[in-house]
Amino acid sequence: MNRLAIVGCGKLAAVVVDAHRRGLLPDYEIVGTLSRTAESAEALASKVQAYASTACTPCIEFSDLLALKPDYIIETASPTALRAMALPALKKGVSIITLSMGAFAEEDFFAEVTEAARAHNARVYLASGAIGGFDVLRTVSLMDACQASIATEKGPDSLKGTAVYADSLQQEPREVFRGNAKEAIALFPTRVNVAVAAALASVGPEQLTASVTSTPGYVGDEHCIEIKSDQVHARIDIYSKTSEIAGWSLVNTLRNITSPIVF
Repeated sequence: MNRLAIVGCGKLAAVVVDAHRRGLLPDYEIVGTLSRTAESAEALASKVQAYASTACTPCIEFSDLLALKPDYIIETASPTALRAMALPALKKGVSIITLSMGAFAEEDFFAEVTEAARAHNARVYLASGAIGGFDVLRTVSLMDACQASIATEKGPDSLKGTAVYADSLQQEPREVFRGNAKEAIALFPTRVNVAVAAALASVGPEQLTASVTSTPGYVGDEHCIEIKSDQVHARIDIYSKTSEIAGWSLVNTLRNITSPIVF
């Protein structure tokens, strides 16, 4: 049985716990939780304890979570959280499944994580989150020189708290960003991890073109990913009304890790 710990105890982590409760992750036991607040970690651990036969410990410090000796850690918190936890976990031989791949737009950090994972026989799994098509992106980028882009449409409320937000966005559609994926994650630290994910699967954060458009009244997110080479032109369109698909992408990644048939 694989020991699983969770960092970030919000809605996406709750999806994983619900899938575990329903028997969709039979190869794992959830042994610990960690969040920004002790209350959130305790609440999620209590949900696990309500159905599981093994102990699930809410933790205050990351070192306490590592002391539980997990085999895998799910990270659903933020790129900042991933930057803080990745190297200590990997150096203990603990593999990570993350949604915060925006942290990997920093080339030095990406290189450090890669080396630590290799040196300590661990892995970092990038869950697909709210997008898809990693397989075709990676395949085309291996075949030949190519160009890749991602265009994202959001409602203005999802941009509140960022440098691009203005009240006028509530009345008129506007492209609020155009640049590359590295620039996008710097401007929107928790809102465009998908751009960095697509970049890492294809041409890299500085080469992938990214744009964000705000549309009044728009509910959810829509992403259009394109990759073009001399031989292949692929386009992947994904609309999601809520972020729940990101939680289920973690479940799918966990199932693939232990499945004899891998999609």
